[in-house]
Amino acid sequence: MGITSSSARRVRRAGSAATAVVLGILAVSGSPALAAADGSADKPAADAADKPAADAAKKPAAGEASGSAASAGSAGSARSAAGIPPAISRLAQGPGRTVAITIDDGPDPRWTPQVLDVLRKNHVKATFCMIGTKAQKYPELVRAVAADGHLLCNHSVDHDVTMDHKPVAYQKQQILEGKAMIEKAAPGVPVGYYRAPGGAFTPDSRAIAAASGMRPLGWSVDPKDWSRPGLPSIISALEDKLPQQPTVLFHDGGGDRSETVAALGQYLPWLTAQGYHFAFPARTAP
Repeated sequence: MGITSSSARRVRRAGSAATAVVLGILAVSGSPALAAADGSADKPAADAADKPAADAAKKPAAGEASGSAASAGSAGSARSAAGIPPAISRLAQGPGRTVAITIDDGPDPRWTPQVLDVLRKNHVKATFCMIGTKAQKYPELVRAVAADGHLLCNHSVDHDVTMDHKPVAYQKQQILEGKAMIEKAAPGVPVGYYRAPGGAFTPDSRAIAAASGMRPLGWSVDPKDWSRPGLPSIISALEDKLPQQPTVLFHDGGGDRSETVAALGQYLPWLTAQGYHFAFPARTAP
């Protein structure tokens, strides 16, 4: 017997109802059976859009501290919350023939005044990297350095050259307490740099310093005046193949610094004759 038009309509309605039921079940169950054939159900749109940003966040920026520095809290970016890069500064500020003079291991009641006198005669401003306990003992010298227009640098509490092998908590104590000692000796004078004893930086120490507003400070010329190799040896090391925008290392503490004073007396006029200008070490550039 043939199917009437009314019967056909009933069959179509029944089929549509069944399809609707199936679709409802699939929607509730979250089945991907009806997902697009390009596989987009496996890559939610939000994830796909966020992935490049997430990948970029995982890659350290240029100059970023790495390794265990993340534990210090500020090593995960190329610039700390204080706006200071954790990368070690080894260049003098400014373009062209500039040189930064840095003085370490003081202040010392015998040698610091002599170094200040040589700098004053040659119209040179330097950066003094001071040991916290010495700043605490000779606060008048810290103030004398600042009064002459020189910059202050933190050289840790007591110049432990094995700091890079010590726990992060110890490094932090050495850095922050050293800074506090220098600041107490010369209230209101900023301490803008941190130089690790013996150059014993770690990613953590650099991050701690930068987060505290101090640029990690290295050097590019070391005449080893601290070892008293003799004046000719110091002068030879200072004048031989200067790198671009050098940061030069001298000392006003840690022993007999008579060779240092004599070397500065010869070297500073020589630099001027070579067309160099004196500047402070780079502070904010990566």
